[in-house]
Amino acid sequence: MLQSPAGDMNQPLLDAARDLPDPVARTLTLFVTAAENHLGASLRSIILFGSAAENRLRATSDVNLLVVLTVFDRSQVEGLSETLAAANAAIRLNVMWLLESEIGAAVEAFSVKFADILRRRRVLRGSDPFQALAIPRHAAIARLRQVLLNLVLRLRASYALDSQREERLMVLLADTAGPLRASAAEILELESGQRLPPREAIEQMARTLPGEGWPQVLEAVTEARHNRTLPAGTTAPMLVKTIDLANHLLRRAMALESR
Repeated sequence: MLQSPAGDMNQPLLDAARDLPDPVARTLTLFVTAAENHLGASLRSIILFGSAAENRLRATSDVNLLVVLTVFDRSQVEGLSETLAAANAAIRLNVMWLLESEIGAAVEAFSVKFADILRRRRVLRGSDPFQALAIPRHAAIARLRQVLLNLVLRLRASYALDSQREERLMVLLADTAGPLRASAAEILELESGQRLPPREAIEQMARTLPGEGWPQVLEAVTEARHNRTLPAGTTAPMLVKTIDLANHLLRRAMALESR
């Protein structure tokens, strides 16, 4: 069971976190309070994103925050180190630190990730820096192609190296869930304007792909991600099939340029 870091456990919970599991809500409350105290006027926003923003956390899920600052001040950030370490241990809290002046460049450079943040976010503190933000279509398509091609090439290289090491293949398979789901959600939105949660998006796309066995592939990816276990001898063929799935998504992303 998750444990909250040391702090005032009777502190009122953040309104935006009240529906989350209690250890997560309390840990986020403690972190946000500490951030306000240590970062002061340089703190602009704290955004919860990903599965936690949807309240769809599982035991193995990370809790992802984006902290937006006017300046990254060493002395201020160092004061948060102990709280952040405790929160990471308690709920797998990961924090992205972004300057307000970097938002535009970050969104264009990492459009797939930030498109996911646009779809799944909660403001825990401050203003919403993404409220009026739109990702340029050309940037979204270019980044999609880069993410998916990199995934295909990386998985092939890793498979060639570790094809006889099932435990390593399991980690690789688990790590494909995030980029595949986020890419599928972005492709569907660019194709038709349809906005779906990433897991639902990849499931919908799989139903339209040529060939068979895609539901089993998605089930294997999910099982590897959550439990790090699959029936003996199945991890390697599932990883190869996942490479095929990424290739299908890449072709869909490339076709977007002609639309």
